[in-house]
Amino acid sequence: MDAVAPHETKILTHADARRIIVAMMLPIFMGSFDQGVLASALPAIGREFGSVHNLPWLITGYLIAATASTPLYGKISDIRGRRFALAIAIGAHLTGSLVCALAPNLGTLILGRALQGLGGGGLTSTGMIVLGDVAPPKDRARYYGYFSITYTTAGALGPVMGGAFADYLHWSAIFWFNIPLELAAAFFTLSVMRGLPRHDRRHRLDVAGAVLIVAATVAFMLALTSGGVRLAWNSGPIIGLFAAAALIGAAFVVRLLTAPEPLIPLVILKDPVARCAIATNSFGWGAIVGLNIYLPVYLQDVLRMSATMAGLSLMILMGVLNASAGFVSPLIARHRRYKIVPLLGLAAAIVSVVVLAWQADRINIVVFEILLAVIGIGFGPLAPLTGVTLQNAVAAHQFGTAVGTMNFLRSLTSTVLVAIFGAVTLRTVTTAASAADFQFIFLLAAASMTIALVAMLLLEERPLNTSHNR
Repeated sequence: MDAVAPHETKILTHADARRIIVAMMLPIFMGSFDQGVLASALPAIGREFGSVHNLPWLITGYLIAATASTPLYGKISDIRGRRFALAIAIGAHLTGSLVCALAPNLGTLILGRALQGLGGGGLTSTGMIVLGDVAPPKDRARYYGYFSITYTTAGALGPVMGGAFADYLHWSAIFWFNIPLELAAAFFTLSVMRGLPRHDRRHRLDVAGAVLIVAATVAFMLALTSGGVRLAWNSGPIIGLFAAAALIGAAFVVRLLTAPEPLIPLVILKDPVARCAIATNSFGWGAIVGLNIYLPVYLQDVLRMSATMAGLSLMILMGVLNASAGFVSPLIARHRRYKIVPLLGLAAAIVSVVVLAWQADRINIVVFEILLAVIGIGFGPLAPLTGVTLQNAVAAHQFGTAVGTMNFLRSLTSTVLVAIFGAVTLRTVTTAASAADFQFIFLLAAASMTIALVAMLLLEERPLNTSHNR
C-alpha cells in the first residue's frame, strides 16, 4: 500500500516530551477509571431499577465497545494523527457520560455505557501510542512509569469513588464526575498535542472485522447471562447463542486472514517478540481487570463490607502496583536481562491469587491485604515490560496499529473473563454469591496469569533501540 508523505519529524526535548506525557495522563485516567467504577455501585443500581440479571452488561457493554474500537483508533491515529483520534474518543466518552447520568432505566444506562466504551477504547490506547512518538524504546520505560501509575491509580480509585457515590450521594454522580474531566481533556490535552511528531501512513479501517467481533462477543455474553437464569443451559436458545458466537467468531478469523488490512494486523503477530508481549499483556491484565471489578463484590457478599469500605480495601493493590511499576520501569532500560524481575514478580502474584482462592471462605482482612500487596508488587513490572518490548519490535509508523492490537486483545481477554465472572456472581446478587463462586473466579484469574507467565518466559530479550529508526 502506498505511503503518504510523512510529516517532518520533530525532535522533542525532555521537557517537551514530559509536557505531552503529562497531558496524556488525564485521558488515560478517564479510560481506566470507568472500567471498574461501577463495580461497587452495581447492587445499588440493581435495587433502583429492579433488575439484577442484566447488571453484568454495565461492565461488559463498556468493555465490548472499547474492545472493538481500540484497533480502529490505532488505525485512525496512524492515518489522521493522534490528536484527531483523541478528539473522537473524548467526544464519544462525553456523550456516553451524559446519557448514563440522565438514564431513566437500565436499558438506557447500558446504552450509555456502550457509548462510553467507544470513547474509552481511544482514551487509553492513544496514550500508549503517543508514548511511542515522543521517545525511543531505550528511553521509553521511564515515561511508561508515569502512564502505569496513572492507569492503576484510576483503576484503584474507581471502585472506591463508585462505592462512595452510591452510599452517600447517588450512583448517577459517577457520570456527572466524568464531565468536567472530559472538558478539561478537550481543552488542555488536545492543545498540548499540537507539538506531537507525526508518522502518518495510509491505512484501511476494518469496520467489518470490528462488527464481527462485537457480534460474536454479544452472542457469547447473552448466552452466559441468560443460561441457568432465564433459560436452561441445554435449551435451544442458549445452545443457539453459543453456536452463533462460535460461527461469527470463525467468520472473524476468516476476515483476519482475507481482509486487505485486517482489524488485527497479522504482520505484527508474525513477530515472535510482539506475539509474546501481546499474550503476556492480554492474559496478565485480563486477570487484574477481572479481579479489580469483582473483588468489591466479593468483599460485600462474602466479607459483608459496605460498598465504600470494599472499594477502600482494594487501594493497596493498585498502590503497590504503581510503586512496583514505577521502580522497575527505569531498570528495563538499564539492563540487558530486563525480564528477570517481571518473571519473578508474576510468579509471586500467581501464588498469592491461588492462596486467595484457597482461603476465600475464611480469610481475615489482614491476610487479604497482604495477598493484595504481593499481587500488586509482583504484577507491576509486567505492564512496562510488554509496552516497551512491543514498540521496540515495530517501526515508528506502526506504533498506533501495534498498540491498538495489544489493547484490543487485552480488552477482549478482559471482556471474556469479566463475562464469565459476572455469569457466576452478579446473576445471584440478590442472594449474594458464595465463597465457592469466588474460589472459581480466583482460580480462573490465576490460570490467566499462568498463561501470561509462559508467554513472558518465551519472550526474547532484544536490545532496546536508542532511536525511532529501525
